[in-house]
Amino acid sequence: MRDDILARWRHSHSFGQDQKRPGESLTFVVIALTASMMVVEIGAGIGFGSMALLADGLHMGSHAVALSINAFAYIYARRHAHNARFSFGTGKVNTLGGYTGAILLALFAALMAWESLIRLLNPVEIAFNQAIFVASLGLVVNGASVFILGENHDHGHDHDDHHHHHDHNLRSAYLHVLADALTSLLAIFALLIGKYYGAVWMDPVMGIVGAILVSRWSFGLLKSTGAILLDEQGSEDMTKRIHDAIEFNGDHRIVDLHLWIVGPGIYASVLSIVSRSPAEPSYFKSLLPDSLPVQHLSIEVHPYDEDG
Repeated sequence: MRDDILARWRHSHSFGQDQKRPGESLTFVVIALTASMMVVEIGAGIGFGSMALLADGLHMGSHAVALSINAFAYIYARRHAHNARFSFGTGKVNTLGGYTGAILLALFAALMAWESLIRLLNPVEIAFNQAIFVASLGLVVNGASVFILGENHDHGHDHDDHHHHHDHNLRSAYLHVLADALTSLLAIFALLIGKYYGAVWMDPVMGIVGAILVSRWSFGLLKSTGAILLDEQGSEDMTKRIHDAIEFNGDHRIVDLHLWIVGPGIYASVLSIVSRSPAEPSYFKSLLPDSLPVQHLSIEVHPYDEDG
């Protein structure tokens, strides 16, 4: 058979993953901001005796590492988008980057809680004015990072199945800098209470509160990315739309349907159809609405036979 004729049935499995995603450049900008502020806050936390400030600095340091993983995921997915070893392209590298970031988020939350408990039991003197100034500077940097990533992290959602359409890598990066902003805010609050009311214990307590909130974000991201990595079935709305499109006249029935995500907003599906009036798979493909984001579709058709 001639390859030029067979080419009409072949298609790429890159699904656009070879294109540079908006979150990639933004992530590098935020890495630079986060790493710079990390050095300042860790030094100030040690020098001024603030656990909340030190926790914020360590938190930012951990997030600089996590953001670097996110950046690596973007580059790896793009450079290997056409690698035939990846059956459905490198779309899940994005999700894997988000999943890894969520694990790191949980680990750093645990570290924050542990260090805060130690400081709660063994309080030290805090240089409040200096610590408040540095924490405020950290909040400004974190706020800028949240703004940079927040401009894009919600784009591309589908209201019917929004968590499957995230750029999970970008969402992971966004949650990291959002957590940094939160810990900076809590640090400032704790330091102000400690300075004006003498409640030094508020400093480590706010570290614990921050750790709890960050843990919740982490588990939410682990749940959404884990479902994709394990090929969870697509939403009920999408599967219903496929059933309705194929079974519109009662002559065709879907007896097996697999629908799973292979990249941000990109689905693959396998359908097994039993039909009283069998037709070519291309006919059944034409029945599906164009709005369905299924870019890799395989259909097998079986004639209906009551005699088995």
